[in-house]
Amino acid sequence: MSATVSVILPTYNRSHSLAAAMNSVLMQSYSDLELIVVDDASSEDIEAVVSSIGDHRVRYVRRPRNGGAGAARNTGLAHAKGDYIAFQDSDDIWLPQKLAKQVELLSSLPAHVGVVTGAKIIYGRDSHFNFGAAKVAYAPPPESRLRSDENQVVRLLTENRLSVQNALFRRGCFSGTDWFDLCARANEDWEFAIRLAQQTTIHEDIEPVVLGFISSDSISRNARREAIGQLRILRKNRLTLKSLRYQRALLLLGLSRHLFKLGKRRSANRFLIASVLDHPFSAGLVISSGMKKVHRMLRPGAIKRLQPA
Repeated sequence: MSATVSVILPTYNRSHSLAAAMNSVLMQSYSDLELIVVDDASSEDIEAVVSSIGDHRVRYVRRPRNGGAGAARNTGLAHAKGDYIAFQDSDDIWLPQKLAKQVELLSSLPAHVGVVTGAKIIYGRDSHFNFGAAKVAYAPPPESRLRSDENQVVRLLTENRLSVQNALFRRGCFSGTDWFDLCARANEDWEFAIRLAQQTTIHEDIEPVVLGFISSDSISRNARREAIGQLRILRKNRLTLKSLRYQRALLLLGLSRHLFKLGKRRSANRFLIASVLDHPFSAGLVISSGMKKVHRMLRPGAIKRLQPA
């Protein structure tokens, strides 16, 4: 089947939310699409859920072993046939006009713009990453929108502005089909966005296109995976970060926060000290507040708002 947009939906043991996520894609006002559901070696009968939808635009692909969301997305990319690529998560809902608006927008932009991305309304946490059923966040914050005329690599090293399910990609905006780091089980979209901005321009629109839901198994609540993902960003951008001390200091602070949360205080303090040595704003923060208080302060929403001294 030939389709203009290939939508890749990775899933692992999410049979309870998968049908709703799939239907939010299939019921888009823009219908020229294929939906590739990649089962990341689930123990649940995901194929039965997919088959029950009964739509000829759906394809089911099962991976032989679990590799995480990044590996599953890469598998989907290898099967994609469309001119545009989109990603859906198995516990999120697309708003009905998501694809129509983004296809129209991306088609109207110059060829050097390879990606358009929007915002997400998230239920289950607030803008400071406090979790709770009654909390709602608008992410990423619209007041710090990514601009096409700024150094997007430097900006993305400071703050992740791209969640892949919020975006639409031109097929050729990034080389090959191995877009995502297989070693990163969280923050893989952030790590990818940094490499993506080195090959194309990202256009950010602040209009929301996705409804997201935080659950007990959400990757964003797994501190160990978050720490590994942030460490991968530091390692894979080592050369670039040598001359960007402020950005490296922020990343080190973020890694320190995750390690502190995991109870690895010696490692957390080591990375916190490395941050202090990188940039004076870290030193001022530690001296005025003390290390333990700094760790409590450094939630994801707070880190990106810190300004250099």
